[in-house]
Amino acid sequence: MTLAGRTALVTGGGGPLGSAFALALAKAGARVILVGRNGQALAEAAAKVGDAAHTAVCDVSDPAAVRVLAAELADEDVSLLVNNAGVAGPVRPLVDVEPDEWDDVFAVNVRGVYLMCRAFLPPMIAAGRGDVVNIASVSGKRPLLDRTPYTASKMALLGLTRTLAGEVGPRGVAVNSLSPGPVRGPRMDRNFRLTAELTGCTAEQAERDFASRAALGRLVEEDEVARALVAMLAMPALCGADIDLSAGMIAPA
Repeated sequence: MTLAGRTALVTGGGGPLGSAFALALAKAGARVILVGRNGQALAEAAAKVGDAAHTAVCDVSDPAAVRVLAAELADEDVSLLVNNAGVAGPVRPLVDVEPDEWDDVFAVNVRGVYLMCRAFLPPMIAAGRGDVVNIASVSGKRPLLDRTPYTASKMALLGLTRTLAGEVGPRGVAVNSLSPGPVRGPRMDRNFRLTAELTGCTAEQAERDFASRAALGRLVEEDEVARALVAMLAMPALCGADIDLSAGMIAPA
């Protein structure tokens, strides 16, 4: 498919998955704006993409920062919003999670999506066209022990997606979610190390145990998630849907 002539805004653009999204979207012809909190990480991600990528520093959990971002990009015809920014949160039982840790997860994973949609949907609605893809997680649909803040935030994101699709779909804007399973990379490496500390096993064993829960017995690769995003955009009738890309990790732990 081609995304020529479209401008995509990708939050969490400085991370590995955000960078993969940007590269795939640019290859499909889109102009990409990478948004995140770390300017250096954004610049490094943009360099991998080339001239099609631009950057903007913003904390999506901060209403004032999002308002400034929207004003700065007022002249851009953003017709594709990829809400990818997210934090993993603590790895421990719920009773040991502090309130501020819980709030930090929801501030980015849920409120950040709400703020970005609130800021960038009105021009799409006015134009009668656009796409919003929220990056959820298979963990919003199945138990993930010791990760209650994260799983609760991703389940909330699925509800946000379905309801928002009903609100703006009749106005020409499609809203969907993409739910990866465990994506190989720094975040999962961190989780495996923390799991190892809690259980006394090795990080390698924690990874094997986790991957064994998937039907395909493996983690998901970043480029697979990026290609799935582009494939979703090639399905114009897709709206209010959630695409599971988890290597079959759908059964309870």
